[in-house]
Amino acid sequence: MLRIISSLIVGLLLAGLTAPEPTIRFNRYFVAAESYESVGVFDVDKNDTLDIVSGDFWYEGPLFRRRHLIGNEPRKNEYFDDFSTIPMDVNADGRMDFVTGGWFDQTLRWVENPGNGKATWPLHEIGNVGNVETTRAWDIDGDGNLDIVPNNPSHPLKYVKLVSPGTFKMITVAPTQGHGLGFGDVNGDGRGDLIVSDGWLEAPKDRSAGPWTLHKEFALGTASVPIIVADVNGDQRNDLIVGQGHSYGLHWYEQTRDASGQRGWTKHLIDDKNSQYHCLEWVDITGDGRPDLITGKRFRAHNDGDAGGYDPVGLYYFTWDTSQKKFVKHDISYGQPGVGKGTGIYFALADLRKTGRKDIVVAGKDGLFVFFNEGMPKK
Repeated sequence: MLRIISSLIVGLLLAGLTAPEPTIRFNRYFVAAESYESVGVFDVDKNDTLDIVSGDFWYEGPLFRRRHLIGNEPRKNEYFDDFSTIPMDVNADGRMDFVTGGWFDQTLRWVENPGNGKATWPLHEIGNVGNVETTRAWDIDGDGNLDIVPNNPSHPLKYVKLVSPGTFKMITVAPTQGHGLGFGDVNGDGRGDLIVSDGWLEAPKDRSAGPWTLHKEFALGTASVPIIVADVNGDQRNDLIVGQGHSYGLHWYEQTRDASGQRGWTKHLIDDKNSQYHCLEWVDITGDGRPDLITGKRFRAHNDGDAGGYDPVGLYYFTWDTSQKKFVKHDISYGQPGVGKGTGIYFALADLRKTGRKDIVVAGKDGLFVFFNEGMPKK
């Protein structure tokens, strides 16, 4: 009996030593009952205050109550053909425009900020690239400027470079791509590589001339956009963080090397309780100087046609536990639609109130919301 009691006491003491870390407090703030899939954050009217841009409207910061019409994007069934909101001053007039793309009309386009506060924003076609799942911006060629990379399943992989105000050049990387896209230095040569669902494309010295060599070292399925490339476990090798955009699962793939230097990938589970992990961000949300994983279940990605379509929705952040070498999940919002909040296809993080903390701005078919980051609870 004494031995049992002693064991219980030791167990309780150990439990106290490994108590879960505190969770950040978030204040949920309703912006609009719209169903656009994408949202961006930038200073539209150049008043040193961040604004929210989503679909056909921009919302004046800091309250985001007054909204202004951008355009009239036609509805395509339950979607609007607007699957990214990438801030970029395309025409070099000092006002921030944005880049988006459409699945249905298969075009990549930029939307011009006219700057007068009244007129709708002109649309400019960049190019017909194939069905746009969503779009990302990375510095592909290392010149210090962001390039545009659309995810076009079953179409050629390409990136688009702004070469002069209002003028883009399109560079083809590979003859086809699947669902999912990432960018980062896989092999440690200092050049960013492109990650697709069936492998990674090694960047040549001259990115525009090629060739980009495909290494078929994994198969990621209907992978997230983006696929995160980051050194998760601190071993000086970049790993991959991958969500399943249209099925269950969130994993990280540990990059390994054997005695001969051969590269391998070990798959580790992060979460298998949620589906439609379509959009991921790798940003310091806790303020401890280390990146965290922010993601969630996209609400009705295929209009309830995906696995888990009727499950509760949620928004989460995951911290890395260095002692346990695993991710720890923290709920930001969870529950049935209307209670929990799902992600759209493209969301944004920004310090909206100049507090030094990153807030989360999320669109989707279940509305447009801000989750203000109130930091850790006071002791």
